[in-house]
Amino acid sequence: MKKLSVRGNNVPVVLMLNTVFGAVFMSPVLIAGVGNGDFGFGNDPAGHMLILVKSFIVLASWLMGYFAIKHLPLTIQGPINASRPVMVLTGAVIIFGERLNWIQWTGIFLGFVSLYLISRIGSGEGFSFRSSRWLWLAVGAAVAGAVSALYDKYLLRHYEPLQVQAWYSLYQCVIMTVVLLIIRRVTSKGSSGTSRFRWRWTIPLISLFLTVADLAYFYSLSLDGAMVSIVSMLRRGSVVIPFIYGVAVLRERNVRAKAVDLGVLLLSLALLVIGSAAV
Repeated sequence: MKKLSVRGNNVPVVLMLNTVFGAVFMSPVLIAGVGNGDFGFGNDPAGHMLILVKSFIVLASWLMGYFAIKHLPLTIQGPINASRPVMVLTGAVIIFGERLNWIQWTGIFLGFVSLYLISRIGSGEGFSFRSSRWLWLAVGAAVAGAVSALYDKYLLRHYEPLQVQAWYSLYQCVIMTVVLLIIRRVTSKGSSGTSRFRWRWTIPLISLFLTVADLAYFYSLSLDGAMVSIVSMLRRGSVVIPFIYGVAVLRERNVRAKAVDLGVLLLSLALLVIGSAAV
């Protein structure tokens, strides 16, 4: 849905609309809480500040990721985005004290091998780290997404999943609206401007699928004994869907080499799951 929405379209406007629809979908939670005199997090301003930080992190990841999706083949952008668990596991070791065994280290090594392979394949299609800012944006989106996943584990130790999702959806909408107004003001002062916006029905579908996916994701992280490393790994297995779409529908090139890279990445994720379960 993201690829269909941003192709030849204005990325900031698409993202802003996604935050609007996301806030609308989660509005019943906010309305029910406010109606009962609960403004979230025990009416504690500190909780809202923590969620505001979460909103900035997610928006940074989405903004970089949307531009990467627009300009990169899905069969390149997808595997880069799916490398997040390697970063998450490293952070989980440092922050939450999760220990690694040899199986996990092997998985991490293969994860970096996968990134190397995709960079080589990208170079053959004109997307190299030396010349393509879109590749760097894809990596930046993955890093910001990993930071967000680690932050989620901290938040869900203290707050209810539905409250976290509802309030950060609202704050994202406000932040992105302000960002878009700033962009419009800057581009109206003589810059080359941004792409023209075209409405597509796939835009609200992005928000719908993200809202449902986040509901499941936040709930799973809130369960006792849930490990952020394993949850993040399972979530990244979704890379298979856009990869198949890029091959079957968009007819992207170098399928065999990319399939090998995807296989290495999936093996890396499998080893991380197996290794984490063995700890």
